[in-house]
Amino acid sequence: MRIHLATDHAGLELSSEIAQHLRNHGHDVIDHGPESFDPLDDYPSFCINAARAVRRDEFAGIPALGIVFGGSGNGEQIAANKVEGIRAALVWSEATAVLAREHNNANVCAIGARQHETSEVLRLIDLFVATDFPGEERHDRRIKQLFEYETTGGIAGFDIV
Repeated sequence: MRIHLATDHAGLELSSEIAQHLRNHGHDVIDHGPESFDPLDDYPSFCINAARAVRRDEFAGIPALGIVFGGSGNGEQIAANKVEGIRAALVWSEATAVLAREHNNANVCAIGARQHETSEVLRLIDLFVATDFPGEERHDRRIKQLFEYETTGGIAGFDIV
C-alpha cells in the first residue's frame, strides 16, 4: 500500500521513525514534509498535499492512505479534511483506529505526536492501515451522504438548513 505522510515541526522527529516502520512492513511511503525543522512552520500545506496525493492515488486505482500528525493532530485533521473526498479521522486509541476504517472508511489518519509514546503511535498506525472497510450498507450510505453534501451542499431526502 502507498502511504502519504505529512507533519509539522511537532512531528518531524517522529516522521522518519514512522516512515521507516511502514517501509519495513512493505509499504511505499511518500513524505510530503516538512524536510527540516522550523518551529514556526505551517502544517496546512503539508497535510493538504498528502491528502490530495491520497485522492490522486484513489482515482488512479492505487491503494493508498494518509497519515498526518502534529502536536495534537487536530489541525492536521482539519487541513486534510478540506480536500474533497478525504475522510480524515483523529485517532487516539486502538478503538478509534479500527472504527475510523470500519465505520467511516477513513482514508487519512490524524495523530497527536505529543499525545502518545512512539510505540503507541506505531501501534495505532498499524491498526489503521491493517483494518479494511467491510462496506456495511449503513456505513456506506452515511459516507455517500457526507460526500454528497461535500460536493453539492445538500443530501437528497433531507433538509439541510
